[in-house]
Amino acid sequence: LSASIYPSSLFFSLALYAVKVRAEAMQKASEAVPSGMLLVIGRREANYKFACLEARKHCESLGIENPVCEISNYLFPDSRVIAGHLQALKFLQENARKYYFTRTNMLPVSGAFHTSLMEPAVEPLAEVLKSIEIQKPVVCVYSNVDGKKYMHSKHIEKLLVKQVVSPVLWEQTMHSVYERKQGTEFPYTYEVGPGKQLGAVLKKCNLKAWKQYNHVDALEDEEAAET
Repeated sequence: LSASIYPSSLFFSLALYAVKVRAEAMQKASEAVPSGMLLVIGRREANYKFACLEARKHCESLGIENPVCEISNYLFPDSRVIAGHLQALKFLQENARKYYFTRTNMLPVSGAFHTSLMEPAVEPLAEVLKSIEIQKPVVCVYSNVDGKKYMHSKHIEKLLVKQVVSPVLWEQTMHSVYERKQGTEFPYTYEVGPGKQLGAVLKKCNLKAWKQYNHVDALEDEEAAET
């Protein structure tokens, strides 16, 4: 949530309160059903949605009603995060070769975030956002729900709520942000803080844009300032 809006749109203290409500509601939802998230790297032949369908059928054969197994994150070409019931994720790991998955890895999270299992968290977030005034951003801010720019305050409110149960379209958002006419130079991109994961994803999504990428480690800057 805090990464989805800009300070000019929402006071920082109010944003933190909304994040708190959202986190508590999502944690409560995750405790209701044993669920998780599975990072998948696949070959070009991989059909993630078909794999999820068969995983749901497997859960139904186990007696699980209304099983959930969905793509929750589109990271970059040939990489997805699949989330849902733990039995479904275990099935995908055991049958990885059948679905052309070259690598699978369970993520250290407590639930199937950005899936329909988070539906109980929607209303609490919607209620708190109704009580907060949201302004239109002064710079372009993209929603990872649809990969497009926020247009107005109600648009922001609507998509922040929808984001709880919708897949994160990171790959699609990268394409929108870096879309340029042929011959147009790409902007400088800075990743601030520990790690270079976003830069690694950008490299896989758009190699030309990545060539203008720089990483700024905040800890190193602080240490340099102290010395």
